[in-house]
Amino acid sequence: MRAIEAGAATAVTRLLATGLAVAAAAGSACGAPSTADLFLSADGAYVIDKQTRVAWPRCVEGMRWTGRTCTGAPYLLTHSEAMARVAARQREGVAWRLPRVRELQRLVRSGANAQGLDAALFPGAVSDWHWSASVSIDTTSVNQYAYNNVRRGVTGDNVNRIAFRHGWAVHLGSGESAGDMDKRTRMPLRVVLSLD
Repeated sequence: MRAIEAGAATAVTRLLATGLAVAAAAGSACGAPSTADLFLSADGAYVIDKQTRVAWPRCVEGMRWTGRTCTGAPYLLTHSEAMARVAARQREGVAWRLPRVRELQRLVRSGANAQGLDAALFPGAVSDWHWSASVSIDTTSVNQYAYNNVRRGVTGDNVNRIAFRHGWAVHLGSGESAGDMDKRTRMPLRVVLSLD
């Protein structure tokens, strides 16, 4: 059974690497992502960003790619559940990971005519907050006499404990990011695979 999983993982990696080589031969654009930067893998199950060299499943965790669209309901996970889900996916033999804020933001189209994820690349996409692996380390000192800090109960002793409860997320409808999301909040999860 483990040999079959390892063989499937190797096949996925090979398939995505082949797609990336085809994109590289076509040339690379810089700056904001465009349709030229994002393309489908040969089997149509993944979106490959040739500039950042990552691959995205077309569906969020919990939904399945049917060959035409994503079906099912997305898993809504806390930050720790999202991390556990990624670890489970890695045990299947492919090095999926939680994306960074900038990687998620690259997927979001912005402009007068379109905003959010491209429906042709990500059908049935959830335009909501999604977990990110980015972390914020806030070591700023706190003025314990400032009225807002006193009112909120923030002191030099608990400021880092408060930051520990928060994680980064990106809204895939607008591209907005926030580092103060309560890690107990349930959000969809989109995983990514580095092709390097």
